[in-house]
Amino acid sequence: MQVKGRVSPQGLILQRQIVTDTGGRLLRVHVHPANVHDRWGGKALLGGLELRHWPRVRKVYVDFGYRGLRREAEGLGLELEVVAHPLPETERVKGFKPLPKRWVVERTFAWMGRNRRLGKDYEYHPEVTEAWMYLGMIHLLVKRLASAA
Repeated sequence: MQVKGRVSPQGLILQRQIVTDTGGRLLRVHVHPANVHDRWGGKALLGGLELRHWPRVRKVYVDFGYRGLRREAEGLGLELEVVAHPLPETERVKGFKPLPKRWVVERTFAWMGRNRRLGKDYEYHPEVTEAWMYLGMIHLLVKRLASAA
């Protein structure tokens, strides 16, 4: 799970939270105002995740802001692993270093950002943004299938 913030036309800052598989394919999206903490948005995201569609999903890698969701994940039969820097803040090496497993979600956000409609939030309602996220992933997957054929 990961969060990206955007400003909607009415001035609200919206956050997009997603769950992907290990290949970066979108499983679930939840969009909400940015004044909601990641933990509560993640709770709604996990609550809406229907695992009957993905019976092989057993583990969820999350950012440090979602560390309080262990009970909700266990209730769904999932193992929750927090992906964080292994070293304390003072000992970190300067520069960018991708964390394992977390780059998958970042890559999915980058794919979505290439879609003209998802580059910026044009929508007034978070549900519409969620629908466009799903449509953007469908478009991406159909393009990949067409080029493979």
